[in-house]
Amino acid sequence: MNVKKLFGIIKVTFHTFVTMNLLRKILLPVVPVYYFITWLRNKMYDLGIKKSTGYDFPVIAVGNLSVGGTGKSPMIEYLIRLLREEVKLATLSRGYKRETEGFQLVKSSSTVKEVGDEPLQFKTKFPEVFVSVDSDRRRGIANLIKFNPKPDTILLDDAYQHRKVKAGFYILLTAYYDLYCDDILLPTGNLREPREGAKRADIIVVTKCPEDISVDERKRIRKKLNIEDHQSLFFATINYGNEVIGSSEMRSLEVFKNSSFSLITGIANPKRLVEYYDSLGLQFNHINFPDHHNFSEKELEEFRNLEHIITTEKDYMRLSGNFKSDNLWYQPIEMKFVENGEEFNKMIFSYIKK
Repeated sequence: MNVKKLFGIIKVTFHTFVTMNLLRKILLPVVPVYYFITWLRNKMYDLGIKKSTGYDFPVIAVGNLSVGGTGKSPMIEYLIRLLREEVKLATLSRGYKRETEGFQLVKSSSTVKEVGDEPLQFKTKFPEVFVSVDSDRRRGIANLIKFNPKPDTILLDDAYQHRKVKAGFYILLTAYYDLYCDDILLPTGNLREPREGAKRADIIVVTKCPEDISVDERKRIRKKLNIEDHQSLFFATINYGNEVIGSSEMRSLEVFKNSSFSLITGIANPKRLVEYYDSLGLQFNHINFPDHHNFSEKELEEFRNLEHIITTEKDYMRLSGNFKSDNLWYQPIEMKFVENGEEFNKMIFSYIKK
């Protein structure tokens, strides 16, 4: 790839980042207004003025208080692996940035434009699971239970603020390096709703922790988060594989130590992945885009001139159809609990059986 063009992409991304940060600071006076609106909305649901629909079968909601970057997709995949052999399982996502509307059942032949990148990722990895999208989760659930056989457990992806649905069990995620207790509301901060919303969670998981996080550090975070008596706190890390996956084969990351490559990311926060590659001594150019970025034809044309590309799994869903060669790979990841993973599993099974 032409070095000048590469630095052009990086420069535009940097200027966009600086502009957005400046705009966020300017909009600080709007924060109290946003707080009041979101607080009032939650209070109306809490008091029953606004109605939530509950269900007589297990519905587990996974979400966060922050905008993106907490590891919702790895958590959904963890739950799928945990439950798929025990129950008839379905996932329901919004299908962010898809070009269709309403309810869609994701098929292996679906495209990112039809269903979104993460739902297509779920279906590709777990073809036996019902994977669906609908921005109206209540309508989505109504459609799912019409199937025969119908799913008996539904995982709601990124639905913590979707209060028209009353899930039976809530899992709240917060990233180790960006705890919700250290943040403020949009538009200056990244919180979608006030911190008090964390009280609705049954389980809180601090994600993307260092693998060697100390007991004292975990105690410190527990105190900061002010965990309620009815809640359980867990700590998890991201487990990166030692191999990347392409269209026809897997390749060890060791191979890339002898040559540089381009790392293309369109996720909320690629910090941990970049740190992981740095720790391996890999040489790479990092080309970063916003979360769920729709790559333009001009950008794709630039990428086709790159010798080797490694990307994230959900970015691979958007990029793979545009590359005919074998120079595109993705980095698989899995969520792994630092400790007490079995206790987490027991809580999930206990809820489903109850």
